[in-house]
Amino acid sequence: MKIFKFFIFVFVMIFIFGLVLYSVKHLQENKVLRDIISRLEADTRVAEVLVTGVNYDEVKKKTFTTIKFLEYSSTGKPLIPKYFTFSGNIIQFQALVIRFDDKYIHYGDKLKGKSAYLFWKVFMLEGANTQTYDITEMYRVPEGYKLENAKTEIEEKLWRNFWVYALDPEMAKDGGIKNAQIEAPGVIFIPGMLYTIKIEHDGGLRIDASPIPTIFKNEPSLGTPK
Repeated sequence: MKIFKFFIFVFVMIFIFGLVLYSVKHLQENKVLRDIISRLEADTRVAEVLVTGVNYDEVKKKTFTTIKFLEYSSTGKPLIPKYFTFSGNIIQFQALVIRFDDKYIHYGDKLKGKSAYLFWKVFMLEGANTQTYDITEMYRVPEGYKLENAKTEIEEKLWRNFWVYALDPEMAKDGGIKNAQIEAPGVIFIPGMLYTIKIEHDGGLRIDASPIPTIFKNEPSLGTPK
């Protein structure tokens, strides 16, 4: 009888221990997911672009334009700038815009009208010679949404699922996503102008242009990529 009670006790303790481990892991994953969702609720995503160099290639008989792309995180923190060079200056920025269904509920928070915005690519159309650079690789965690204190494997898993649901219409319905569409505005980029990319709350993507403030003119960083 004592042996039987001992085995019962051991079984109960193992069950409780396993339940505690599962609960801790579940709560940890849910916290990361809530943090991700809170960042996706941002009304706008902002980036700034300027021309850092225009050079004519005598061999190729083409003028190459280099732009500096500075994206801001969902908290307004500037990310590491990226430089892209194109054989022209009519350049477009592509973003994946994801709208969640009004009925989508996660831990009591309704994401009505909230959208996720991801800068995806930057490109220049030129027929067979179209040039494209990735800003955010598919199935990766976007730089602007990375969490500082989250477990990497959990965050990566959630974002992989996010991409799958966003790009598959059938799965998107099951995931509470109303629709996912691509916005790709472009302008003629010229030196001396500051271009601000804004992704509005309603999903519209636009590029505003204004002269570079006088205080920044003639700065070395505006003429030579670093």
